[in-house]
Amino acid sequence: MHSDVESLLALQTEDQAIGEMEARLAALEPRLREMDVAHAAAVEALDRARRAVQAEEGAHRELQTRIAQHKLLHERNIAQLDSVRRMKEATAAMSQVEQARRILAEEEGALQGISRRLAELRGAAETHERALAELESQHRAERETIGEARAEVDGQLASRRTTRAGSAAKVDRVLLQKYDRIRTVRRDGAIFPLRGPSCGHCDTSVPMQRRNVMAARGTIEVCETCGVLMYAAT
Repeated sequence: MHSDVESLLALQTEDQAIGEMEARLAALEPRLREMDVAHAAAVEALDRARRAVQAEEGAHRELQTRIAQHKLLHERNIAQLDSVRRMKEATAAMSQVEQARRILAEEEGALQGISRRLAELRGAAETHERALAELESQHRAERETIGEARAEVDGQLASRRTTRAGSAAKVDRVLLQKYDRIRTVRRDGAIFPLRGPSCGHCDTSVPMQRRNVMAARGTIEVCETCGVLMYAAT
């Protein structure tokens, strides 16, 4: 077998091994993306829950402030009622006292409702916090496993690429350029042996005279149909 053919076949073997390793690395990416999406969703759910708690806490504080103000006003109205002597003034003061009492009752009822919602929202936020912590723990272990697998393949890939560079250095520069161009579009291979009278890749018949020259000289030809490199196996 001609030395150019041997060099190209060795190079193709390295490229196939490199392609398999790159495929193994690429196969890890979907799971990493899935974990990223799941983590982002869990973080967003927790953020929404926390924002809801903060909003309800703000409403709770605001209502507590209003209740405190209305209680103070109610106490003043009662004090004013106790100080009046005329019936007309007493009637007006009593009306103010009743009105303030109703407002206080409504606001205290609303405060109880907010307190219940706040407790529910805090419980939901705690649930989201636990879910996020559990997810991160699960993902941490899985990411470590994926990281170890990636590091192993990266090490093998670096070694293969070094070997590949050595194999490429043994190939004629013009022939190497042809081979590399073909490899960019045909991942299944760039050089194939003749299969009987035909191209070993696409089965297109090769003229006898051309086959004889390839066999006699060990030359490498380009298939006019599929564009791969061909050689005559001996």
